[in-house]
Amino acid sequence: MPSALLVPLLFGIKWLDPEWMLDQFGAGFLWVSLAIIVVECGLFFPFLPGDTLLVAIGLFLAGEKLSILPGSPLIDLGLSCLLLVGAAMLGNVLGFEIGNKLGPAIYDHDGRVLKQDYFDRTEAFFDKHGRKALVIGRFVPVVRTYVTVVAGASKMKRPRFLTWSLVGALLWVLGITLTGYFVGDRFPWLAHHIDYLILGLLLLTIIPAGIHWWRERGSD
Repeated sequence: MPSALLVPLLFGIKWLDPEWMLDQFGAGFLWVSLAIIVVECGLFFPFLPGDTLLVAIGLFLAGEKLSILPGSPLIDLGLSCLLLVGAAMLGNVLGFEIGNKLGPAIYDHDGRVLKQDYFDRTEAFFDKHGRKALVIGRFVPVVRTYVTVVAGASKMKRPRFLTWSLVGALLWVLGITLTGYFVGDRFPWLAHHIDYLILGLLLLTIIPAGIHWWRERGSD
């Protein structure tokens, strides 16, 4: 399937396409991605392309389409991973503090973006998995955005929250970004056909969400 057809199928909105973003922002693509990661990881916008940006950064660095500092792409990879982990943690802390400040009252809101159903499902996920939800939830769309707010609203102790959030951020960022980098290094043509790798990544993220939904449905 040609790239021009697959991108709208995957993203629907042009600015969610990493290749378009790279063309528009150049080296600034990383900084825009960091801002998106912060928002997705705690500020109530669960449909931003966090996973796809991580794998795209890895691919672009491997293909030398993205450069941050002079020298080896491995230096850029290390710096990018460090910044991305920091962005994921910042988003988590913001979400936690919002939940801690507003408490359970935040669940009463039901709008187009901030849906009560998202909170209900995430709270059930958090109750089932406890602190591990901060790690597992990183890989489940929507849960990734709301689990930190639920942790704050439930008055989880900050040291425990920060510890498990850091574990989750490291596994999420390093797992996906390094996959993009080493796959891109091994198969350079993927840097010019990123849609196919992103499609595979989306399937890998949708499958756990589908399994979770099916189990929830069976337990109702």
